[in-house]
Amino acid sequence: MSQPGDASQPQPAAEDSFFELLIETLDGLDDSARGQFLRQLFRTLTRLELTETQSSEYWPRILQRREEFARRLGQTISLKTALLDVFSSEGLLRVPVLIEYDDLKRLQINAATDPLTGLYNRRLFDEYLDKELIRAKRYDQQLAVVILDLRKLKEVNDRHGHLRGDDVLKMAATTLRTTLRASDFAFRIGGDEFAFLLPQTDPVQALTLCRRVRSQYEAELLPLNLNIGVTLDFGAAVYPQDGDQKSELLSIADERLYALKSPNRPSQRVISIEPETPPKTGGAAPPAPQSPAAPPSKPGVVPGSEARTEHRKWERVSLAGTKAYALLSDSEQKSAQVIDLSYGGVALHLDKPEDLPNQFSAVLHVPILPPVRVVLRKAYMLRSSGERSRIGCVFVS
Repeated sequence: MSQPGDASQPQPAAEDSFFELLIETLDGLDDSARGQFLRQLFRTLTRLELTETQSSEYWPRILQRREEFARRLGQTISLKTALLDVFSSEGLLRVPVLIEYDDLKRLQINAATDPLTGLYNRRLFDEYLDKELIRAKRYDQQLAVVILDLRKLKEVNDRHGHLRGDDVLKMAATTLRTTLRASDFAFRIGGDEFAFLLPQTDPVQALTLCRRVRSQYEAELLPLNLNIGVTLDFGAAVYPQDGDQKSELLSIADERLYALKSPNRPSQRVISIEPETPPKTGGAAPPAPQSPAAPPSKPGVVPGSEARTEHRKWERVSLAGTKAYALLSDSEQKSAQVIDLSYGGVALHLDKPEDLPNQFSAVLHVPILPPVRVVLRKAYMLRSSGERSRIGCVFVS
């Protein structure tokens, strides 16, 4: 998740997420290829001229140093920090300005983070929301804004004391770090209020993630034996469906939050999750699309979901905006865009889906992962813009 581990650690940049994936990818390379890659990587980061053998020898030491720091500090540190420490201890790096730079960064971080939870504060929330909204508009992407409220924090303070209340707040921050994706941003914006920003996230994905955060948080609280019913209430608004202005999105998210906190005060803008249950072995009929003659839904309501409950078995990972694709193994060698992926199946975006058989084979090309050959069975088809359609498929074992 894109946010700091504590008040003294900067928020991971996009390159930090890349380094996490890089660690896993390098494990699959042979010694020669790994050494060549590491030699170039270290040269780029430090200007050091190392041999391939030296680079390969330093790599496990850097990973070990990173694990040692994590055990001591109780938090994950960046790969760059471990790399810097190893090379400095070997006397390979002698750059005095690094000390001044670290001091400057520490001051900047302390001004931008909440000291109790280590999450970014309200000022950073406002700045990041402005930036992400501009980015979403520029690239025609969705952006989910979520406001969360820690229910019954005052009762925890009154019954168990403020130190226990602080523990409850810090556990909420920890849950956000461990549950959100690397591309998401989490903030503490008030005493018992939190928020996060979810780039490239639609209403279904936003609410699924919110419910997962709440469920995980409640599980983390069980060992405390509070017996009060502490949980995280939430409200979500998504650009552009719910508006294109910052104030409008925040207002709708707040309205939905308080509608959840007060069941007798229904919101005029409700988001529900459309179920997408994978079919059984014998196949299942796709969900019936909404009839063109049906009356329009209320603003913010997923069509046809007003009286339904969530039945999703596997969480989906959005691949929108990536170069993920599937090569369909038919006579014409068609390709399709992969728009999301889960443990149980995959969703494709392609033209003329009616030409596909009910069951077919494909090779999935997803960033970071090697190509994977799978057998897919069509579960549903939803028409989108133009002649393109979304095809939901399940993996056939």
